[in-house]
Formats: sequence, structure tokens, C-alpha cells
Amino acid sequence: MARSYFWTMLFLILHQIDAAYWHEWEMFHLPGGVQGYLVFNFAAIAIVLAGYRHVLTNTPGARLFAGICAGLGIVTFVIHAGFAAAGAAQFHLPLSKAIIALCLCCAILLLRAMAPAAK
Repeated sequence: MARSYFWTMLFLILHQIDAAYWHEWEMFHLPGGVQGYLVFNFAAIAIVLAGYRHVLTNTPGARLFAGICAGLGIVTFVIHAGFAAAGAAQFHLPLSKAIIALCLCCAILLLRAMAPAAK
């Protein structure tokens, strides 16, 4: 689970870096503009990084944090697929699209890693 969590986390963070280029706060009409975006990312990245520690040390909260991380990966893909279907001009570069797709792929792998082993 730690490996798939790492990759999901990595692509989520890369997406947020890319999102700064595309002014994602404007797409979401986020209150506070870039400042609100930074506050959101401070909280989101702190949670994902804290979750990684839980996964690495196999605490009782590890599965919860893994579920949150996987959920973020899936939601990232779904939201941006919706924006793309609506004709949004942002995130149209090949690497931007690849990072968003990798958020989904790694999230699915993380969910599979969370599933109990078959007996």
C-alpha cells in the first residue's frame, strides 16, 4: 500500500503545481483568489503527507488516510474530465493530461492495495 500511496500522493502534488500555472482558483471561483488556493493546498498537502507517515508506520489510521488519498485522486480526475467536457481551455497540455490521468490510475491501484488479500 505504501508504494501506491506514494505515487498517488506524488501525482496529486504535481497536479497542484500544474494547477498553479493554470490559475485553478479562477476555475473554481475560489474565495481569496491565489491566497485561498494556497490555504487549500496547505491543508490538503499536509493531510496527504501526514497520511503517508501513517501508511509507512502502519498505524490504525493508515487505511483512512489511504482512502482519502485515493478519493482525492479519483475526484481530481472526475472534476477535470468534467471541465474538459465543458470545453475548459486549462490543462490541455499533454503532461497536464497525463498527470491527471495518473492521479486516477494510481488512486485505483491504491484502492486495490487496500483491499483485503484473497484467501
